[in-house]
Amino acid sequence: EDDGVARAKKRDLTYQLETMGCQMNQADSERMEGQLQALGIRPLVEGEKKNPDLVVLNTCSIRDRAEQKVYSHIGPHAKRKRDGEDVTIVVAGCVAQQEGEALLRRAPEVDLVMGPQYANRLADLLEDVANGNQVVATDAAHIMEDSTKPRRSSSVAGWVNVIYGCNERCTYCIVPTTRGVEQSRPAESIVAEVTELVGQGYKEVTLLGQNIDAYGRDMVPKRKFSDLIRTVGAIDGLERLRFVTSHPRYMSLGVIDSVAETPTACKAFHVPFQSGSNEILAAMGRGHTREKYLTIVDRIRTRLPDASITADVIVGFPGETEEQFEETLTLMKEVVFDSVNTAAYSPRPNTPAAVWENQVADDVKKARLQRINALNHIHAEERRARMMDRTVEILVEERNVKIPTQVMGRTTQGYIVYCDGDIDELRGELVDVKINQCQRYYLAGSRVVQ
Repeated sequence: EDDGVARAKKRDLTYQLETMGCQMNQADSERMEGQLQALGIRPLVEGEKKNPDLVVLNTCSIRDRAEQKVYSHIGPHAKRKRDGEDVTIVVAGCVAQQEGEALLRRAPEVDLVMGPQYANRLADLLEDVANGNQVVATDAAHIMEDSTKPRRSSSVAGWVNVIYGCNERCTYCIVPTTRGVEQSRPAESIVAEVTELVGQGYKEVTLLGQNIDAYGRDMVPKRKFSDLIRTVGAIDGLERLRFVTSHPRYMSLGVIDSVAETPTACKAFHVPFQSGSNEILAAMGRGHTREKYLTIVDRIRTRLPDASITADVIVGFPGETEEQFEETLTLMKEVVFDSVNTAAYSPRPNTPAAVWENQVADDVKKARLQRINALNHIHAEERRARMMDRTVEILVEERNVKIPTQVMGRTTQGYIVYCDGDIDELRGELVDVKINQCQRYYLAGSRVVQ
């Protein structure tokens, strides 16, 4: 190992990494952790008496008050620095991209502000910091093919990016500003990464993209996501393949067919609809209609009647009337989702909808959110209740933290299942469980031993 790594280990340098937000951020954090550990810096263990030498906050700007959260999180470490402690503070992710130098003006103790496109360049940027520079890395960088090895937080299920960025311009969304234009990774690189993971003992891989159905449209010649599913799904030793997030505007019916025809592909689809009203969808710039969305659902239900469908929805978007909100509820009743991530609209900086005059009052947004959550809960229970007395196959991932003599795994649909078992014996194994308990967001049962 080189001198720098040896010195870091000798000084026992530690880091603390906090991740907010989506799976893309989780994957970026894993890549950053891989680099920090390669530099000889170890994660601070819970309960240790010392403070971390390096603090990384990987931020998300989707939810309201995201910026305030960042500043309150930096606060204690900024104070340590003002008190003369040697601490390096890094703000990464989407708030970093959005705020850039403004973040340094508000929190001058921060050493490095870096957008998500620099996640695989953390080590180089820290070298600049070590040379005494305060660094802002938010330019639209071309994402280099990633040579960093993610340190993955699970030893069973890994995440693999297939497309970075997003070319959509939804009027409520900050992602295109923070994550840049779409860049698909070469299929050969994706296959090589998944093959390596399988070689390390991973059984499940989730392919990630902000708009995964756009995979390959920026390539010459163009490639199709449905073909990538078949190619990756056929990798020897891979038990399960998942992917997120699908966009109804681009999701081809061929993707549903490729899931149906690929044995390793999990029967689970995450397709945000955002609103059930065509007028609101147009104002959002979503580029699809309610009818197009229902066509996709119909194809899933026809080809894969047992599949799960999950989604995202926003209530209280500027101008949303009571009737338009009701259309969202009726769409949910038509589909009956397995679960929906619900959110009341919150204005994000640098997005068109944030400055529109027709904002919906907070109390109305809150009331609509309560109503949609109530329906969401009913449907989640209904969808899981159908599993009663069925024998399902789960991939065991972790121990049940509440009952250590139980293990936790997921069905192909993504439902969490608990059953008795020894995690050291069963981690990474596919086991059959007969379901005898159905709750809103989990199932439980007894193991069926062949």
